[in-house]
Amino acid sequence: MSASSTDFHFTVWGVDNAAYGPIELPILVSWIRGKRVTADTWVFDAKHGAWCKAGQIAELQMFFSPKAGAQTPIESISINSLRRAKILADLTDEQLGCFAAFMEAERVPPWRTVVNQGDNEDSMFIILEGEFRVRVRTGDKETILATLGVGEFFGDIALFDNGPRSADVVSNTDGVVVKITSDTIRKLAAQAPSVALPFLMAMGKTLVARIRSDNKRYVDAVKFARAVPTQAA
Repeated sequence: MSASSTDFHFTVWGVDNAAYGPIELPILVSWIRGKRVTADTWVFDAKHGAWCKAGQIAELQMFFSPKAGAQTPIESISINSLRRAKILADLTDEQLGCFAAFMEAERVPPWRTVVNQGDNEDSMFIILEGEFRVRVRTGDKETILATLGVGEFFGDIALFDNGPRSADVVSNTDGVVVKITSDTIRKLAAQAPSVALPFLMAMGKTLVARIRSDNKRYVDAVKFARAVPTQAA
């Protein structure tokens, strides 16, 4: 068997003193989320050819370490909830299950600012529940640019360039979002490329559609401006 086919295969030593595996990383992550595997569970890591505790395996540490933040993590993400996301529409149930294993959903209370204008970050969010508004603030005045609902997403540009946010995004209601960081995408691409590719392709199609829409508005504005007769001074 080639190294590439075993790099991310694991065998778990269960509490019943039996070995379970080999299994791939997404399945192991689902076991961690389901509390079947803890940081102290012994796991054979085929990539390094050694037994060690799950909490010591680099690919798994992100699933054991507590994460700071205003949102409350949710233990698991259902495939049905991901089906609501337009950007994931072309993924199969199997691919969605794998995608969910790499992601973490967060519950957001009302009136929470999820994204701050001007902040340099590298994450995007998919809305699974609730309603969010995109706003810019000038002094004490708030201008609403858009209202987003279930299945929509925001913050995607920063995922690629780690640039400053162009607007605030605030929750209007209780909500649930999936946070996707650049690091998560890199792990997904390395360990589950068959899932990462269609996701990134969908992202690319969305960005292209936005550019085409902006270009059309610009062309229409130019045509309108040229059609308006110039008034004599």
